Amino acid sequence: MIDLVNWVLSVTYLWLKAGHVIFVIFWMAGLFMLPRVFVYHQETAPESPDNALWIAREQRLLKIIMWPSMAVSWVLGLLIAWQMGYFGQSWFHVKLSAVLALSAYQFWLAGYAQALERGERRWSGKMLRIVNEVPGLAAAVIVIMVIVRPF
Repeated sequence: MIDLVNWVLSVTYLWLKAGHVIFVIFWMAGLFMLPRVFVYHQETAPESPDNALWIAREQRLLKIIMWPSMAVSWVLGLLIAWQMGYFGQSWFHVKLSAVLALSAYQFWLAGYAQALERGERRWSGKMLRIVNEVPGLAAAVIVIMVIVRPF
């Protein structure tokens, strides 16, 4: 059975890799977009009609793009890592740590969306703009690990 799974993965490797890259792009787009949406949301009055529109936008972004993209990215990435034997390589551990951090960041974003839905505005627009840099920094680490493999 393991031989069959390995054969299927080897035959479909390039498709798995293409799918992984596609869904990572979708996921990253959402990770960059949601904090910016939060900034605009926070500029509306909590009881205004626009507030409900921002809540709906945030929920759609999370439910339609971000959660599915994160899940598919994880599944395809782990399949590729297993098939290629990356789990024992140091560069992969750094990459995996960065991906775990991005996943935790998404959970934090989802929690902040729920807080905004309750009318809580914990962070300033300026702080959300700073937080919006997290995915870019993580992406830089991930790309360097995958392409350069410095260790």
